[in-house]
Amino acid sequence: MKKLVSWNVNGLRACVGKGFIDYFQSVNADIFCLQETKLQEGQIDLDLGAYHHYWNYAQKKGYSGTAVFTKEKPLSIWYGLEENEEPEGRVITLQFETFYLVNVYTPNAKRDLSRLDYRLEWEQRFLDYVQKLDCNKPVVICGDLNVAHEEIDLKNAKSNHGNSGFTAEERSCMSRLLSAGFVDSFRHLYPERTDSFSWWSYMPKVRERNVGWRIDYFLVSARLATNITAADIDSAIMGSDHCPVSLELD
Repeated sequence: MKKLVSWNVNGLRACVGKGFIDYFQSVNADIFCLQETKLQEGQIDLDLGAYHHYWNYAQKKGYSGTAVFTKEKPLSIWYGLEENEEPEGRVITLQFETFYLVNVYTPNAKRDLSRLDYRLEWEQRFLDYVQKLDCNKPVVICGDLNVAHEEIDLKNAKSNHGNSGFTAEERSCMSRLLSAGFVDSFRHLYPERTDSFSWWSYMPKVRERNVGWRIDYFLVSARLATNITAADIDSAIMGSDHCPVSLELD
């Protein structure tokens, strides 16, 4: 049995000041993935015991960035989608004996959709990348994918059609990823569950009223679907505008 956790911490240093270590220790994950660390090398000193640490820092200070903490040392590790080239620090891949883990922070299209074209080009490269991995061994993809896939995945679907994170183009990219042989672990177990969200705006009382979006995921190769024993959203955990999501595989 493996327990995996993923959390967009929206600034790890700030999150550490809001209880990150307590949550990290209590959840006791085999693999713990972060997105939006907003760090450069040497800017934080974390004592996480026997975990191996892997970081992908963005070139731009205080921006993006991903990290993976794992009890088991991977067979190999690489950063980015092509030749370890990832200026925004968005992807880390760890190879284990029986699967690949891909921790990803998908680019945001921005409120004015000025980055939508870049996002769609990036999505195609990401799809090609994970399909290539999936030819070798099963893949577990986790992270902030910056899209609510279906209307059930956000509170106010009707008023958000066409907005960043819920455009037809972004939703189509998620559909293509799933139809390419991947399974949304949470929806696999809970196909009709509503009001299950992983991100809330910082606007007043939005989180209190659970007006959120589900944009953080664990996707697995279809042949791993029968190994999913739990998929949860830890919405009570504060410290970021996102909450942690988790997956258990046997």
